[in-house]
Amino acid sequence: MFNFRKPKNELELILKQGKKNTPTIPDEMFTSCPGCSASILSEELIESLNVCLKCGHHFKISARQRLNALADAGSFDELFGDMESENLLGFPEYEKKLHNAKLATAENEAVICGTCEIGGNPTAVFIMEGDFMMGSMGTVVGEKITRLFEHALKMRLPVVGYTISGGARMQEGILSLMQMAKTSGAVMRHGNAGLLYIAVLTNPTTGGVTASFAMEGDMVIAEPGALICFAGPRVIAQTTRQKLPPGFQTAEFLLEKGFIDAIVPRKEHKNTIAKLLYMHRGASE
Repeated sequence: MFNFRKPKNELELILKQGKKNTPTIPDEMFTSCPGCSASILSEELIESLNVCLKCGHHFKISARQRLNALADAGSFDELFGDMESENLLGFPEYEKKLHNAKLATAENEAVICGTCEIGGNPTAVFIMEGDFMMGSMGTVVGEKITRLFEHALKMRLPVVGYTISGGARMQEGILSLMQMAKTSGAVMRHGNAGLLYIAVLTNPTTGGVTASFAMEGDMVIAEPGALICFAGPRVIAQTTRQKLPPGFQTAEFLLEKGFIDAIVPRKEHKNTIAKLLYMHRGASE
């Protein structure tokens, strides 16, 4: 009765033997998109500046990656790069957290500051690093951004600032909250001199950073889908005990309500910012 059974081919044998003998693909070769569930080659994701080519979902990107995509090649000159935070209040294990953040990001603090050219336009720039203690703002972050605005005022340069932050750094208490007023004062002096400040809000921009320099730009643009708020939607919903509107506190919601000026996909940042800087060059010359 078994004389007429079709012989098993090689593929059937592989399936029967299970996954042990099947070819495997390393997990690090692909990244799953949370927006559309597509599997994206890691190399393609890097080339697209960490943006899904199918649905446009914007993945996290490091401050240095942003800088390399924004600044003209070889034009960046870093400022205040040696400044580091200290445990001024004796907060438990703060030194360990700072040490781990430095190891994880290869940065001394949660913001990079300097000057560069963007499309040939001389500019002062700061870019926050979200992986350094969630981009939280402590005394050094506030001091570096303040000094950058003061340097831009002296050199009559516009400022382009990228924000990503969980808010004020709790390990530095009131000293962290004081940076809101200090940075805002520096932004005001820069603006009173007729100089341009473009703020670019990325996911997430929250807390004391949103309540200060993030929303004080002459032009405020955001990446698609970015969460932008002071208190998060969960906190507001629990406090007010009300159902929040769909997409509450996303960049799209804030654009509709007039809180930001435009939503610009990441790959268009350099061209868009370069055009804006060129249009306003007369103010700095």
